[in-house]
Amino acid sequence: MSARGRFFRSLVAVLFAGVFWVDAAHAQDAGCTFEPVAGTSRQILRCREGLAVIVEGGARFTLEDRDRNGSPDAVRLRRKALLLDAPAGAVQGGFAVITPQAIAAVRGTKWAVDVGNGKTSVFVLRGRVAVQRPASTAVVVLAPGDGVDVEAGTGKLVVKRWPAKRVSALLARLGQ
Repeated sequence: MSARGRFFRSLVAVLFAGVFWVDAAHAQDAGCTFEPVAGTSRQILRCREGLAVIVEGGARFTLEDRDRNGSPDAVRLRRKALLLDAPAGAVQGGFAVITPQAIAAVRGTKWAVDVGNGKTSVFVLRGRVAVQRPASTAVVVLAPGDGVDVEAGTGKLVVKRWPAKRVSALLARLGQ
């Protein structure tokens, strides 16, 4: 089986794995610590596997440990944005961000996910990210510079090269 085939097979396994909730307030129990970013409302969540998540002020999310190994392998994001950096091998089996409109799953990449106004936007800075709606099997794969906006419904997901102005605006919210 090709590397791409194994990735998507793993993605499907991730999507249907049992979920164990780890409240973000208890991140230390999940092997993670929060570091405030001086002079801002942002925080950085650092986990022992090398996973780093920049959290926009006011973001609402919950860490998940679906394989119950004591380390987060997903985050359920309900509001605002996260910038995730998951180095290759940092999270066994990959890492996923689950929102009301989308699931974005990766292995070894850096990407941003933003939830607001009834849609989820995903943008990739490094690596590749597979994105799909929670109730769909149709998957798009984003490469660096690609983004997708996912709204409720069943329409086709359209991958686009994001203009520099849009990328800059999102990354500025995350201190980048």
